[in-house]
Amino acid sequence: MTSRGKKIFLALSVIVPFVIYSVVYYAPIIRNAPFQEKYFVSLEYQWGTGKQLENSYNSATGEFKYLNKNDSLVTRNIKLSVKDVKYLDSIADVQGFWNLPSIIANSEADFDNPKQLRYVIKFNYQKKSKEVTFLPNFNGNEKMKGAASKMQKEIELTLIDKEASIK
Repeated sequence: MTSRGKKIFLALSVIVPFVIYSVVYYAPIIRNAPFQEKYFVSLEYQWGTGKQLENSYNSATGEFKYLNKNDSLVTRNIKLSVKDVKYLDSIADVQGFWNLPSIIANSEADFDNPKQLRYVIKFNYQKKSKEVTFLPNFNGNEKMKGAASKMQKEIELTLIDKEASIK
């Protein structure tokens, strides 16, 4: 066998099985991913201090409640468009929202503090949901804090933009 033939044989015996293995192993994982935009059902977003989160948004009902500057409860009906859902889902993918722990806080005492500001973000899909409670004073892993903070800000900006377009 020639030198060129040996190289071709070696390439075919190593590269081809690796490609086949990759396709067989990873295709079902990617195809069956539970957090796909096409299976999106609703988004729930809450924020406030302590366990009672007065401010909330639920995309399934469109109910948006928040306390304004005068501590009056304002209730609006805001529906997210398909474009908004795709955008928020893509931000969640990019930020690695699905890999975040369910609670991002410094300690149990910090989490139980009734004066501590917190955000609760929950994405609901047909077969699965992901809920993250984020305390902005978290001083642990910067990537984790950045991902949760970015997600919270994007949801907030989307709601503010939607509310402004309704007025």
